[in-house]
Amino acid sequence: MSGIPRGPIIVLISSAGGLDALTRVLACLPAALPAAVVVLQHHNPDQVSRLAGLLERVAPLPVADARDGDRLEPGRVFVAPSGFHTLIGRDRTLALVRSGPRPPLRPSGDLLLTSLAISVGTDAIAVVLTGFGSDGAAGVTAVKRFGGTLIASDRASSREFGMPEAAIDTGDVDHVLPLDEIGPALMRLVSPAPHR
Repeated sequence: MSGIPRGPIIVLISSAGGLDALTRVLACLPAALPAAVVVLQHHNPDQVSRLAGLLERVAPLPVADARDGDRLEPGRVFVAPSGFHTLIGRDRTLALVRSGPRPPLRPSGDLLLTSLAISVGTDAIAVVLTGFGSDGAAGVTAVKRFGGTLIASDRASSREFGMPEAAIDTGDVDHVLPLDEIGPALMRLVSPAPHR
């Protein structure tokens, strides 16, 4: 499939306490990041999210609300909108599916991570940040099964440890890190290996 961008796709998922966590991670990532980034924060589906505007103030990368059909290009941040589940297609475009009034949590980290795993395999890097509950744990296992890399924030730096703990309890997380070490770790993971 020519014309499809290659390279890593980073997904950051969070819930309670997520604004601070996302801000601290994205502030570390340079404008020339050789990866696309998708951010998912649980929202009330009846309220318009202002997350993209808040993150744009601190991130060196351009940040925008995700739109149906957006191509995941390196060096850009796409924020999952409220009221929709955000999925990644095999052509590395985003599909927004109206979430409706019932669970799972909206937008669903599990659905996003599972679609990431199936779509990009070893190019997937998933990060589970602060939040209540266990959203993301099933998606973490999917990412691992398809060869991706998993990071979770540690207990001490998570305002709410439910989501990271559920991810860690799967046994599939590769790195459990303090929040301020996650951005540098992402840079190491996406930077091309030096030529010998």
